[in-house]
Amino acid sequence: MFYALYVWLYDPEGFFSFLRLFNYLTSRAIFAVMTSFFFVLIAGRPMIRALYERGLRDTARLELFPSGGDPKKTGTPTMGGLILLLATLVSCLLWCDLSNRFIQILLVASVWFAGLGYLDDSRKIRHQDSSRGLSRGKKYAGQIVFGLMLSAVFLHPALSPVPPEIAPKLFVPFWKFPVLDLSWGYTAVIVLAVVYAANAINFADGMDGLAIMPSAYVIAVYGAFAYVLGNAKYSRYLMFDYFPGAGEVMIFCAVLVGACVGFLWYNSYPAEVFMGDTGSMFLGGTVGTLIVLLKQEILFLIVGGIFLAEILSVALQDWLGIQRIGRRFLYRAPIHDCFQYMGLSETKITIRFWIVSGILALVGLASLKIR
Repeated sequence: MFYALYVWLYDPEGFFSFLRLFNYLTSRAIFAVMTSFFFVLIAGRPMIRALYERGLRDTARLELFPSGGDPKKTGTPTMGGLILLLATLVSCLLWCDLSNRFIQILLVASVWFAGLGYLDDSRKIRHQDSSRGLSRGKKYAGQIVFGLMLSAVFLHPALSPVPPEIAPKLFVPFWKFPVLDLSWGYTAVIVLAVVYAANAINFADGMDGLAIMPSAYVIAVYGAFAYVLGNAKYSRYLMFDYFPGAGEVMIFCAVLVGACVGFLWYNSYPAEVFMGDTGSMFLGGTVGTLIVLLKQEILFLIVGGIFLAEILSVALQDWLGIQRIGRRFLYRAPIHDCFQYMGLSETKITIRFWIVSGILALVGLASLKIR
């Protein structure tokens, strides 16, 4: 809305000359972070109360923990991802250029994956059983369908937000040039990236605050990449391909970072609200879309190394260990549950994961220059 005011009313010599402030990406990014943060901070309390009063409360799976679980968490309001989604939509409406193709795709992804998570949470609450949400097959189907729709748009010369000659090429961190031109085979990369990111962040959402801060780190790194890719001067200097309009993605990333930090106010131990699958799917699917739009899918394996460890631990335990070999490799999976089984406290595990995520984020940022 404020960007629209600039477009409609800006007059360099008139009364509305101050609106030029809203034309700068850096200014709008700062305002976007503050808006989403304070929105969550102010609206979070009444929304948490509404979730509790409507019976949208979590049923803890006490069998997962050697101590028998934390009974204090049973009955904690869930579906807190609705707070994240609402903060994102409101802040984007205020600060983003809604005519930008990147922003349009990211907003569709946000609503799609939040809706998918909402369906899963709704079933769990209705049956009062955390194992009776959407089946794994239905979740994958919803994620794959979106991935296919995204690839149809992304690889179509008239619809893609990136230059058509760049869209099907695969880039890797620390290397200046594309390594492969996959043509329509790039569809597989897009679908895999979306499905992987959505499930990796979903698996990490198992302790208070565990998933939210690593997600914020990842999003901040991609915000920096968006600023570089969307700036003709900086992209040329750092030898990246220039993506006209990609700078607007930095505003979207700023919105998400502010919302994540605001949500941490209520989600830090002991959590007053859980994001649920509504939130973890929203973050995962949006991040998956983000890494595709900026063509930095492989980079996510670095900056999202915590999420990689989470999903690999599940694959190692369930797919390879239990189903193929008939034995466990870990005490529990995902890996944060394994550490808790070994006796580490929840807060220690969470903070150590944050530290590792911060270091990995710095490595990802270094790839902007070290190429």
